[in-house]
Amino acid sequence: MDPQFDTGLPGWLAVIIILLLLVVSALLSVSETALTSASRPRLYALERKGNLRAQRVNRLRDRQDQVLSSILLGNNLVNIVASALATGALVDFFGDAGVAYAAIVMTVLVVMFGEVLPKTVALNRPIRTILAFVPLVEVTFRVLSPMSLMIQWVVRHVLAAFGEAPVGRSAQGAEEELRGAIELHGSVDEKKERAMLRSILDLAEVEVGQIMVHRRQIVSIDADQSPSAILEQALASPHTRVPIWRGHPDNVVGVLHAKALLQALRQHRGNPDAINVLEVAQRPWFIPESTNLLDQLEAFRRRHEHFALVVDEYGALLGVVTLEDIIEEIVGDIAERHEYRMPGVRPQSDGSFIVDGHVTIRELNREFDWRLPDDEAATIAGLILHEARRIPEVGQVFNFHGFRFEILRRRRHQIQALRMWPPSAAGAGGTAAGLTVAAS
Repeated sequence: MDPQFDTGLPGWLAVIIILLLLVVSALLSVSETALTSASRPRLYALERKGNLRAQRVNRLRDRQDQVLSSILLGNNLVNIVASALATGALVDFFGDAGVAYAAIVMTVLVVMFGEVLPKTVALNRPIRTILAFVPLVEVTFRVLSPMSLMIQWVVRHVLAAFGEAPVGRSAQGAEEELRGAIELHGSVDEKKERAMLRSILDLAEVEVGQIMVHRRQIVSIDADQSPSAILEQALASPHTRVPIWRGHPDNVVGVLHAKALLQALRQHRGNPDAINVLEVAQRPWFIPESTNLLDQLEAFRRRHEHFALVVDEYGALLGVVTLEDIIEEIVGDIAERHEYRMPGVRPQSDGSFIVDGHVTIRELNREFDWRLPDDEAATIAGLILHEARRIPEVGQVFNFHGFRFEILRRRRHQIQALRMWPPSAAGAGGTAAGLTVAAS
């Protein structure tokens, strides 16, 4: 005769119910893990291909906090009921010692078959698993969501009493998650792809002042010269667009396009002196240095222009930025003229680099996957000035951010060239003479 429990259930029936509850616990655990670990992009791609189950999963992901609360609530309920039934059964067989036996047995069963095993299965095949179990998740959500909402209401008020508030998934958090995914899944062979993806995410954070061509490097033409001289200089320039100025190089009065100049020359039957250069030139477009690259890219597209002049808050000319400059921030250097594609950087046999002072920190970070800070300075020379808090002398050596820098050439107050050792070669760079300044 089967023993009777306090619940009035026969022993065989209680065992069956416990096993069924463990199965339900396993199904809820596998659904929870699959829902949280399934790739959002892959699910949305499946939905766009017409997969109805993927569409249902995505609708659940839109309310993920409530859905997970319902699943956890259901999982805890079935585990508690199964533990209670097991305790009653084992107490009936073993007396008071049955409580300890029930705790041990149910802990092993719940952890092994209700948690570890199903969650391992879900982690191995999250997409396939959540698509298979989405009906179970929907039923659980519909049945337990009222109780789950009540529990969340109580939790919010308890947190509010202690001055805390639940924080949702912010846009910044989503971006950080995406950046982490880029770094996590990128291999050495995917270095360029990782750099491109990082650069796209950085467009809204980088200002044009950080990537512009500095005014010292701008090729410009005096508009008061003869048309023949202007034509000769414009055609000798490696650029298709050249600023023209009057009185002072900062006073830019137009931007001369080589194509427009050649069309004007053709209209005047090859007579350059008959050309009115100011009429041929386009009106200059001035933008503030604080404009971010994403906004400037959209402005280029909207205005159908490729060239802008960068000015500071006082209206002084700082440099120029082009559409190509922004595109190169994403894809890297387009004009690959030499075997070593990065201008201004010359690798040395000892692992160091000879770098021109005007090379930007962003270019170095993207090319070599370094992590030099570019918040306070745009160029490598500017970084040394910022960190050293002085105008360095030729031959001085500085250690910043794990790198070693030696000043090679300076003109007035401008650092024109330096040698730098990255962290992997910094230990071998101690042969340079001069003052060593350590900085954090």
